[in-house]
Amino acid sequence: MNSNDRKINNLFLYWLIASLFLVFLIIIVGGLTRLTNSGLSIIEWELIKGILPPLSKNSWEKYFALYKTIPQYKLINYNMSLSEFKIIFYWEYFHRMLARLIGLFFIIPMIYFYLSKKIEKKKIHICFVIAALIIFQGVIGWYMVKSGLTNDITVSHYRLAIHLTTAILIITSIFWLIKNILSNKIKKFFYISNNNIPFQILILLIFFQIIMGAFVSGLDAGKIYQTWPLMGGTFIPDDLYFKNLKEILDFNNHSLIQFYHRNLAYVIILYSLILSAFIYVNKIINLYKSLNILLLLIFLQVILGIITLISGLNIYIASLHQITSVLLIFSALNLYYLNTK
Repeated sequence: MNSNDRKINNLFLYWLIASLFLVFLIIIVGGLTRLTNSGLSIIEWELIKGILPPLSKNSWEKYFALYKTIPQYKLINYNMSLSEFKIIFYWEYFHRMLARLIGLFFIIPMIYFYLSKKIEKKKIHICFVIAALIIFQGVIGWYMVKSGLTNDITVSHYRLAIHLTTAILIITSIFWLIKNILSNKIKKFFYISNNNIPFQILILLIFFQIIMGAFVSGLDAGKIYQTWPLMGGTFIPDDLYFKNLKEILDFNNHSLIQFYHRNLAYVIILYSLILSAFIYVNKIINLYKSLNILLLLIFLQVILGIITLISGLNIYIASLHQITSVLLIFSALNLYYLNTK
């Protein structure tokens, strides 16, 4: 590899690291946008038009008037002032601007790296998949917003979960690609083997927990029972009935969703301890450090989840809870990467 090729490959790596940081940032901003109920403040997509914020009083009045037409304003924020509207507007505006930046920042350099023919085809092909996910994310983002403009005061928790899931797929794909570049290897994420399955199960459990977290957030299910370890004085709240499959899979039930979210956390803790025992019994020394980081993050995530609940859903704690979930999946991926051949 000559110096020019090495320079382009280094640039490729730095670009991926910057992309990872930007996606991580938008997950944080997206979470805060949801926690502040700001996501419906801009009720039009405005792909090009919305690049600049309102610059005059008339423009602000226009956006505020549009917001006044949706159920969230009529039923919840009917006494909101223009200055208060500006706060939620800027949260959503910054969220959208960051999304535009990520799209341009990823796609334009990707085309350059593709045309340079200096990057391995497998790596570029993965980048094309990530770019497709980024475009899909923009579409699903608007699809999500639309669900809260007519018959509801908030967005669909199903669409919110798809939106968050896509963000996790994007950031984990970038993370895995960076790991491959740094180790100078091409490890397949979905390679099924007896060696990989225990670690893939852990990642799957965390992934499902993130989806449950999106359901809790979308339904505001955290407001139902704000005590721990019991829910309304009992382990299984008295408003839940598991008489048939329909009731077990009723993902519109606020109490049920919070119950699942809590207990999936316990399952993850138990499974992580079993996996830890397996690693230490078999003396897989190269995993010790990564395992300790994973266990620390799980402990921190559980503590933040409990504090979020009993604090009455404090925004800052809730945001830290979401941030830690991303760090947790990074740590699980790193553990899996070090173990896989």
